[in-house]
Amino acid sequence: MRTENALRHALERGETVFGASAATFSPTVIEILGDIGLDFVWLDFEHAGPSPYDSTAVAELTRAAETADIELLVRLPKPDPALVRKVLDAGVRTVLLPRIETAADLRPAVEAAYFAYDGDVGDRGVGVGRSGTWAGYVDSFVGGEDSEILVGTMIENATAVEHVEEILAVPRLGFAFVGPADLSMSLSAGDPLADNSEAVEDAIERTRGACLDAEVPIGRIQNDPMAAQAAVDDGYQVVRIGGDAGAVREVLGGRLSELR
Repeated sequence: MRTENALRHALERGETVFGASAATFSPTVIEILGDIGLDFVWLDFEHAGPSPYDSTAVAELTRAAETADIELLVRLPKPDPALVRKVLDAGVRTVLLPRIETAADLRPAVEAAYFAYDGDVGDRGVGVGRSGTWAGYVDSFVGGEDSEILVGTMIENATAVEHVEEILAVPRLGFAFVGPADLSMSLSAGDPLADNSEAVEDAIERTRGACLDAEVPIGRIQNDPMAAQAAVDDGYQVVRIGGDAGAVREVLGGRLSELR
């Protein structure tokens, strides 16, 4: 059973990691994405998939990732400390917290991921779970887990951008990820169809600059290879370059269009 978080260690070395989403939540797809050499699989429990409270389902996904030597990057449906603890005990190493607006929203969920936190005892409980090889309290487990867990936050609304510096100052925050679609909705001033692209780009750029200043790795989605490379050149370290659903549509849809 793997305990090392290659994603966290790569970011700590200043490297860039590339991943793709698995909208199907299929263990087979996770194995394929690992086999082609990606660094992480994005699992979006906020919008799809099984219940993240179902430890059995989550454990099966972590087993597939371990088989393929790829990390799971799990976006939770909300920054619930109890849910953070539960998915970590099921073997997840990297969690991404959505719907964050302030540091006060973020800190309890980050604290729930660690046994020791900000010079004090953290809020992660000790229990019998997959991450601890079903052994319960073991000194090596409790001591080692904190050096492998990685917690990120979405920056996806106007309020979060306004408070981005204080959000990035939350202890043990491992990375931030820009959500341009939700940013656009947040900045729409009541009209979701309005053209606010300039405001969205300004918000993204402020977030990027704040992350670089705070030395917190930043991520975004860029499906086009040239755009992805430009993002890397701009300092993005976590880059999602597509997903299983989009790949099927693009490749098989394109072939079918040619045949017809």
